Amino acid sequence: MGDWAKTLLRGTALALVLGGPALAQAPGLAGDYLAARHASMTGDFKAAAEHYGRAIIYDPENAELLELGILSNLALGDMERAIALAEKLAEKGQRSQAGQMVRVAELGAKEDYTGILSQLSEDRGAGPLVDGLTKAWAELGRGDMSAAIVQFDEMAQSDGLGPFASYHKALALASVGDFEGAEALFAAQVAGGMQLTRRGVMARAEILSQLERNEEAVALIDDAFGADTDPGLSQMRADLAAGERLSFTHIRSARDGLAEVFYTLAGALSNEGNDDFTLLYARVAQYLRPDHTDAILLTAELLEQLGQHDLAVQTYKTVSRDDPSFHAAELGRAGALRADEKTDAAIEVLEQLTRTHGDLPVVQSTLGDTLRQQDRFQDAIEAYTRALDTFSEPAPSQWFLYYARGICHERLGNWEESEADFRAALELNPDQPQVLNYLGYSLVERQEQLDEALEMIERAAAARPDSGYIVDSLGWVLYRLGRYDEAVGHMERAAELMPVDPVVNDHLGDVYWAVGRKLEAEFQWRRALSFVDLEDVSEDADPERIRRKLEVGLDTVLKDEGAPPLAVANGSN
Repeated sequence: MGDWAKTLLRGTALALVLGGPALAQAPGLAGDYLAARHASMTGDFKAAAEHYGRAIIYDPENAELLELGILSNLALGDMERAIALAEKLAEKGQRSQAGQMVRVAELGAKEDYTGILSQLSEDRGAGPLVDGLTKAWAELGRGDMSAAIVQFDEMAQSDGLGPFASYHKALALASVGDFEGAEALFAAQVAGGMQLTRRGVMARAEILSQLERNEEAVALIDDAFGADTDPGLSQMRADLAAGERLSFTHIRSARDGLAEVFYTLAGALSNEGNDDFTLLYARVAQYLRPDHTDAILLTAELLEQLGQHDLAVQTYKTVSRDDPSFHAAELGRAGALRADEKTDAAIEVLEQLTRTHGDLPVVQSTLGDTLRQQDRFQDAIEAYTRALDTFSEPAPSQWFLYYARGICHERLGNWEESEADFRAALELNPDQPQVLNYLGYSLVERQEQLDEALEMIERAAAARPDSGYIVDSLGWVLYRLGRYDEAVGHMERAAELMPVDPVVNDHLGDVYWAVGRKLEAEFQWRRALSFVDLEDVSEDADPERIRRKLEVGLDTVLKDEGAPPLAVANGSN
């Protein structure tokens, strides 16, 4: 279903779009086309739309260029421009799946349901599933609920389309006040996995509330999400528990139903890895219903995955402050800013969010994570502490907060606080490999409780045998214990898993030196030195120390540092 969009949007069919002679005759066209093609391949929809627009000026009759322009503008979110190009393409009598989808969206926005049905009757749609659901909602929009039900039921008989048809039929019934019929469909579980999504659960909860079955609605939310609820779900649950009768807000009109068609398809496609194609559906849903927060968030997430961080930031900002998902949008905006290397701006967004949503652990912990990555460890500790303070009682999910705060304390040299946090994390999650590894490795580096450290790291390695960091830790603790021969195999395995990591290669060099394989040790140290990022030097891979080992050997370096010689550490004289 996505081949047409992927081919056109990525610009991989040069010969099909413009022939060689046309390019040779129109240098401006060729330049803009090639620039647009490159922009499309890199996901730069803004540049692609601009260059295709200029190419169309050179060759306004070229149907393929018009379709590429529609796709790039649709991905960009410029629906007005996409609609204008789609109309030009239609005037030429050309069939275009992208153009037809855009024109359906235009008619839906105008609530011209007769126009939609007329277009679909001429086989000018976007595909069987979209067209079938669109036709049903258009019938409802015209006021013919009976025809809408017939269309939903006909779709339900088609292989693979049944769950979609039943889900939308339930929403349609609820939108006109037939809550008994809607709940019967949900109860029969004919809507497939869609009724288990957050949006599906909330829609059904509103339906149950309209039927004065609030207790069942509360149980539905609890069964689906447990204690892991966001502000929107929490408020809904609280209102239900207080006996309030909730209005059905998920679909308020046929236009909302059309928006839900495209959002449903986008959600179904979002796990298939074709983000640029999925984005088209999400954009149409957002256009048809500008307050469809789930469509906005999905659009922004897709833009992030496509590397369009600026567009993602702009999209996240369209969620209003009074929306229950405002915090999710702001967290997403901060993430997009971080991905775009605008960390200071991301921190500012998060700090502002703590003033309005500071009671949410995820807000404080995300701020803590961002500060920690900037080496602002004391500030991060304060954020993690605030996150922990939001809990009224211990919860398993707190393990990461203790773990992250423990890392910050360790970096600041607050070992007692650090160890206490790591052990608190293990009380909540005793077999967590990251915590076991970090605490075990830290104990090794401090030359404390080495037997316990070895046991911790062995447990971590058993849980994550393919983690280079953990396997490195296991080899390193064996080295620290003087069990050099045992350390070799683990360190070599770590180097296989992380071949360009300077710390791992440096450690392997030390282990080789300890067992007398000095030429191999020097080779590993040179490799480690070549991998060191001189602009961001790690304390665990000090280039000056590595160079010193190459000059005089590990034994002399240990002696100069006042560390026990290898022979002593190995238990010999």
